[in-house]
Amino acid sequence: MTRPEPARADVREDAPVAGLGPGLAFLAATVNARAVVEVGTGTGWGGMWLLRGMAPDGVLTSMDVDPEQQRAARRTFLDAGYGPSRLRLIVGLAGEVLPRLTDGGYDLVVVDGVRTEYPGHLVEAIRLLRPGGVLALHGVQEQPTGEGPEVAAVRETLDLVRADDRLVPVLLPLGAGLLCATRRP
Repeated sequence: MTRPEPARADVREDAPVAGLGPGLAFLAATVNARAVVEVGTGTGWGGMWLLRGMAPDGVLTSMDVDPEQQRAARRTFLDAGYGPSRLRLIVGLAGEVLPRLTDGGYDLVVVDGVRTEYPGHLVEAIRLLRPGGVLALHGVQEQPTGEGPEVAAVRETLDLVRADDRLVPVLLPLGAGLLCATRRP
């Protein structure tokens, strides 16, 4: 298994969740992604893997509400050799940023954020995807256990994906569960 190039130790494949990083790179490479949206920049760990799988001229649009996280991510990306032309980092709430992005303009949309917001993010992600594009939501399991708003939102998201004829879904056992769906052409 290969690892991304960054010098920063906190962006290694095994940092947050073993297996998830290469899975993200695989998804980006599979669709030859030139335009990717990432909800939940964090310190840049997931974005590094996405950039690794993207086309050499691809642009990652990544959003996070925390400006400190965005600064850390920018350093991570630049230290790894990914210049400003490959990055569009936005500080803001995904629910406010996603509606401003271009319909059908993205090859891949990755969501790893607040689970209670997943149903709304799903609607926006589908709108953003080009036909043949892929959606990936992290932290989704086939049979979520427990109670509470996060579990209810994950169940609702699963139901929405299964009921949407525009999507061909699969749940992958990567990280805390990666719900993927391709948008039919």
